[in-house]
Amino acid sequence: IHGQAAYLVDLDARQVLWERDAESSRAPASLTKLMTAMVAADDAGSLDRTVEVAKEATQIVPSVMGLTPGERVTVRDLLYGLFLDSGNDAAEALATGLVPRDRFIRQMNQKAKSIGLTASHFVTPSGLDAPGHAMSAHDLAHTAAYLDTYYPDLAAIAGTRDVAIPATPTHKAFNPHNLNRLLWTYPGATGLKTGLTDSAGGCMLATATRGDRHLIAVVLNATLHSTDDATALLNYGFSVNPSRGFGPLAA
Repeated sequence: IHGQAAYLVDLDARQVLWERDAESSRAPASLTKLMTAMVAADDAGSLDRTVEVAKEATQIVPSVMGLTPGERVTVRDLLYGLFLDSGNDAAEALATGLVPRDRFIRQMNQKAKSIGLTASHFVTPSGLDAPGHAMSAHDLAHTAAYLDTYYPDLAAIAGTRDVAIPATPTHKAFNPHNLNRLLWTYPGATGLKTGLTDSAGGCMLATATRGDRHLIAVVLNATLHSTDDATALLNYGFSVNPSRGFGPLAA
């Protein structure tokens, strides 16, 4: 495993199968967007609610959905751009279009505390490098498990390979394509998010299901090896037979 931090958990057995420096806070890059998506869903109330894209949201680089200022796009379609394209413009559109941006960031930190994260602090909705913006591998696995349990619509979006979003009178057509290669190459892969920044290096939060086994693998700061690391962790996880009866996934 090349990643400086990693965490592998069996969701059904509630057992940690492998970890490396899983409690330390690190730059999480676009893995941040799991929290962004949950807070946006909370604020929107309905994924069919529309959001007007602010000019500021379209000035964020490098990974983008391709939004244009003034377009009105549903939260659902912005979430496709957020998860599949890893669109930083979609993250900013959600963070500015539902409530004031500073309130949205506060809500991200409040949500983190309420679901039991202990080594996470949010400064941006996109995950672009910023002083103090950090999550741990453990917290990321917990966030993924929480999203999978309580936000199944978001998990389904994150596990979509491609989607064609047709043009409407309020926005052009979009064709988000998932950057998570495991959805094509790994049998049983179900999601969830990739990430890459200068500070974070290559990051991957991978989920997979085989039979009655459900695994979450987190890899942080793996340079160009995050997909290979996640594959190795999942392979290991499916090769072992964990004991049952462990308590709930620890906060």
